[in-house]
Amino acid sequence: MSLRDRQRAETRLQVQTHAIRLFTDVGYDATTVADVAAAAGVSAMTVYRHFPTKEDLVLYDEYDPVTASAVAAAPPGPLPARIGHALSETAAHGSSSEKAFLLARLRLMISVPALRARHLDSQYATADAIVAALCGPSPSPEEEFRARATAMACLGAAHVALLRWAETDGEADLAGLIREALSSVFGT
Repeated sequence: MSLRDRQRAETRLQVQTHAIRLFTDVGYDATTVADVAAAAGVSAMTVYRHFPTKEDLVLYDEYDPVTASAVAAAPPGPLPARIGHALSETAAHGSSSEKAFLLARLRLMISVPALRARHLDSQYATADAIVAALCGPSPSPEEEFRARATAMACLGAAHVALLRWAETDGEADLAGLIREALSSVFGT
């Protein structure tokens, strides 16, 4: 990663961290992008350069490429097992501060209607990344359909696990909850 890329990533994280703190302390609707910019010590234009919408301040993460890589590296087997393995492995990694940040973001996604609606869009993007990892650049329509249906079912189960994890204030084992939810859906 180049110096410029590292600086952009640091700025993005700094802005997002301040945004999550303000949204949690003051309220999502009561906090403006200008408030976030001032707290982060940057201009509103800088905020918009990194996060095109206010919702992106909460929803943005870099899990899609990590999840897609984990799906591609998963052992051969049925699609639910491959995707489920990748989702639980991705959830198992991360420091306690990363998990605390995810928990704060998740609580906002649960409690703010505009974020709940946009979260569905992010699920489609994650499914796209999973389908690409499974099927490559030009899958047959049948292959793409099976992969997308399975990916969306797995993501739905993982979302239920994330909700349960939030209910436990992040105390439960997230990877274990994801495995349990996938087992409930697929009977594995």
